[in-house]
Amino acid sequence: MDCLKLYPTSSLRGRIVLPASKSISGRALIINALSGSAMLPENLSDSDDTEAMLRALASLGPTPNPSLAGRGGDTTRRPYTPIPTREEPEKGQEASPIDIGAAGTAMRFLTAYLSVTPGEHVITGSERMKHRPISILVDALRQLGADITYEGEEGFPPLRIVGKSGLEGGALTVAGGVSSQFISALLMIAPTLTRGLRLTLTGEIASRPYLDMTMSMMRDFGAKAEWQGKDVIEVQPGSYQQRPYHIESDWSAASYWYEMVAVSPDADAQIDLVGLHHDSIQGDSKVWQMFRELGVTTQYFVESGGTEVIRLRKGGGVTCHFSCDFTHQPDLAQTLAVTCALLGVPFHLYGLHSLRIKETDRIAALMEELGKVFRMEEGDGELLWDGYYEIGDWEELLYEPLEFDTYEDHRMAMSLAPVCLRVGGEIRINNPQVVSKSYPGFWDDLKKVGFNVCK
Repeated sequence: MDCLKLYPTSSLRGRIVLPASKSISGRALIINALSGSAMLPENLSDSDDTEAMLRALASLGPTPNPSLAGRGGDTTRRPYTPIPTREEPEKGQEASPIDIGAAGTAMRFLTAYLSVTPGEHVITGSERMKHRPISILVDALRQLGADITYEGEEGFPPLRIVGKSGLEGGALTVAGGVSSQFISALLMIAPTLTRGLRLTLTGEIASRPYLDMTMSMMRDFGAKAEWQGKDVIEVQPGSYQQRPYHIESDWSAASYWYEMVAVSPDADAQIDLVGLHHDSIQGDSKVWQMFRELGVTTQYFVESGGTEVIRLRKGGGVTCHFSCDFTHQPDLAQTLAVTCALLGVPFHLYGLHSLRIKETDRIAALMEELGKVFRMEEGDGELLWDGYYEIGDWEELLYEPLEFDTYEDHRMAMSLAPVCLRVGGEIRINNPQVVSKSYPGFWDDLKKVGFNVCK
């Protein structure tokens, strides 16, 4: 098992160019492919999920430039040839396999995309992926006319998909509490359906900002997608328009820098984050409001060359109790749980039901790893901490460093890294390479601001 040793910096200062949003990148690639564009979106994320999506799309046909390297921060428009107009496959033609590894976003989005793209394919992934449920999406696509069968256990990947153009579409009802990626996958293919899509969401709608993000991007490419009341989305039949598209930086990645500023003992800590939009379509942009309760101020400004910068500093008081509903920002829950615990702020985090089916069971993982220091409780989709520490003196951790497991989950690794600032000495992170899922340069960026990172 790879293990990384992490030592804190005493003076937290720096300027960080954040990675592009993988959430926006994944959606942009699918919508761009459905538009028939011969060019890639600009500034694509260099995350594992985006790499998996690019490899899958490239495997569907020839591309003038198959190289996937060097994209992060690069605004060059690259040639790219999606194949939405291929001829229908001959009966009995061998299926083309697509392995997306651990990329859950790619699995969900590509399942829908392949359903409306002529050809027969088997889409599979890692062992963990083969145990992540997908039946809700498959059932919905089948109702729209898709031809999908399970190659292994019912309800789980791998899937055999016989794609065809001209699915009928129409009215569909889906539980609003399922993964927003299931719903976004349906929405993105909706303009290609002959009757469009009228999607009714029942119950509480989880991660609504991600649905708003998807619909905003669809409209950017010329689709007509609107809310009809609070629980119905209507997408008109039509076609996407080809257009250049630039990916903004990732607010989810910004959350770990907010955490570091919050818990750093440096009273003058200051981090400048480059590329975040003040009026972002990302739901996780709400992180600045959450951290305002935890003593971090946010200043937005535009430099003379037009570069957007968010400046983080300590300022203001810290709440005596933190309570927050993460239904719409589930990816921030781990960051806030660790931050509150390190600051000694009792908390009640709720709306965490979707964390059970992420890269790992994130509630169980947090209970296990934070339980090495803090005594937490869990409820139905919630985490609570009353301020009680399992250890008597933080200094004792200088002699026996804390060692954290990451459970093949990038957000576990990054949210736990700032623990070293509170300990004031070494901590250890197992399988640190998992950060490549969304933020491959995370450990290098820590070095840039003075952390000592070594194996």
